[in-house]
Amino acid sequence: MYWIFYVILALLVLSTPVLSAAITADHSTVTDFATIPPSIIDAIAADYHIYYVHTSHGSQIISGISMVESEDAAYDPPYYYEVSDDLGHNGDTSWVPNTRTYLNAHPECDMAMFSWCGGCSDNTEEGINIYLNKMEELEADYPKVTFIYMTGHLDGTGVAGNLYLRNNQIRDYCMANDKILFDFADIESYDPEGVYYPDETDYCNWCTAWCAAHPADCPACGGCAHSQCFNCFQKGKAWWWMMATISGWSPSVSECGDANSDGTLNVGDATYLIGYVFKGGIGPSPLCRGDANGDGSINIGDVVYLINYVFKNGDPPIEPCCL
Repeated sequence: MYWIFYVILALLVLSTPVLSAAITADHSTVTDFATIPPSIIDAIAADYHIYYVHTSHGSQIISGISMVESEDAAYDPPYYYEVSDDLGHNGDTSWVPNTRTYLNAHPECDMAMFSWCGGCSDNTEEGINIYLNKMEELEADYPKVTFIYMTGHLDGTGVAGNLYLRNNQIRDYCMANDKILFDFADIESYDPEGVYYPDETDYCNWCTAWCAAHPADCPACGGCAHSQCFNCFQKGKAWWWMMATISGWSPSVSECGDANSDGTLNVGDATYLIGYVFKGGIGPSPLCRGDANGDGSINIGDVVYLINYVFKNGDPPIEPCCL
């Protein structure tokens, strides 16, 4: 009789669109980097094939990724294919056909990132809209590829400058349309204590004083284009946070509902509970973590509750779950 339930569950999963939400990797996400579970790191390394268009400024992310791995070999990054180009200047779309050519030839590629050099600083509202529209077109034509948006690097013009307006235009669009944004400028704008430097440049002058006061937090590197090693290091950690979040991890998720104890709340937890409830407890007991609906027991109600949360934006698991 249980096969009927499995069929219904499969139809629900396959017919219900997965709701997305905006993801922004900025200075505030760097502190959560150290809490990413090893299982998520391993999955990222195995699961992604990344196409990354960048010139010198965009290479700061690559330098940061290398620094993170040098500090801890567990952070072995996934495969990424680098292209020497960037998003250009006002209205430039030359990066689009090259992207299409690569994606058409590499169906295994499941992520594409694009960085600015100086082209965001002298751009216009119309020019940024052209960039955003082209990203939308790519997303529509390649639905299996995750596209990463990006702000432009700081240029010292502060909140009164054009760059501030253009970066906010990109941020507002990404937030309103549930996009994934690597906020390059924001990471450069704050030190680890949250002090804001609105008039900073891409060189990251505050990095000098910070690293002088916190030398243990500032590893050396082989180079960080236009900037200092600590700026690249921060971007590398923010990149890993972004990748982990895209993969379904959340540092704010409690244990409630996390039936398989992998640090995330997703369909895997519902699947785990199905095995536990209907197949005599395959795998370790989810204990109180599996009581997603807070009724004091682990049963089909928890499975339904988790599916509703993951696929239909339902209520989160009820806390506390471990009384």
